[in-house]
Amino acid sequence: MQPLTLSIIQTNLNWENKTANLLMLEQKMKAIEERTEIVVFPEMFSTGFSMNTSLAEDMDGETVSWMKRVAADNKIILTGSIIIKENEKFYNRLLWMLPNGEYGVYDKRHLFGFGNETEHYSAGNKRLIAHVKGWKINLQICYDLRFPVWARQNPTDKNEAEYDILIYVANWPERRSHAWKTLLCARAIENQCYVVGVNRVGDDGNKNYHSGNSMVIDPAGAVLYHKADDEDVFTITVEKETLMELRNKFPFLKDGDNFSINN
Repeated sequence: MQPLTLSIIQTNLNWENKTANLLMLEQKMKAIEERTEIVVFPEMFSTGFSMNTSLAEDMDGETVSWMKRVAADNKIILTGSIIIKENEKFYNRLLWMLPNGEYGVYDKRHLFGFGNETEHYSAGNKRLIAHVKGWKINLQICYDLRFPVWARQNPTDKNEAEYDILIYVANWPERRSHAWKTLLCARAIENQCYVVGVNRVGDDGNKNYHSGNSMVIDPAGAVLYHKADDEDVFTITVEKETLMELRNKFPFLKDGDNFSINN
């Protein structure tokens, strides 16, 4: 039961400026003093939450190549979402980049129709649960947070949880921050898992203000970290023993409903 150390970067983003954002994020990473194993960026970290699909790149593009280099140089895992074009479609795609250059991908399932995301991007239909040091990590994006079934634990035949940590990367506006904070806590409690929500701060190109409110929440719903409005880089170590003790003492997951999701 090895502990796991994560660093989250809550930052303003330069609107539709990949070069500036990648330089800024690399500088912030270099300033992390603690030894960390995973660094989490916000949603669309290289551009901001843009509907400008001319900014899309393929899986050999600038940002993916940058992630490969930085992960290798620092011997860490990087994750966050970017704009990808594949087979003539566009995706809000999260990458889970390993230091050896291998990666997993998750295409945002729930596109934000209120912000016209459905008109520009295609939805994914598969979850990504990554494995590291005996931990299972469910990776999701922003608006997915409003749809609890997509995150819901569906225990195996051995009553084992599907995952241990749930990560949301986001560009979630301040005017709906109460929902963001409330739903992050709800996902932790109902799934008996750690939840990490990483949001941006500042105004985007559409004059939407983002207050951050990035959070780390333990499996009982207690807030271990919360930061509003300011840029921040925060590193935390989570313990598997804490997770297993809670699940063993309160074995709620085994009483849940079995279900399947139709795509």
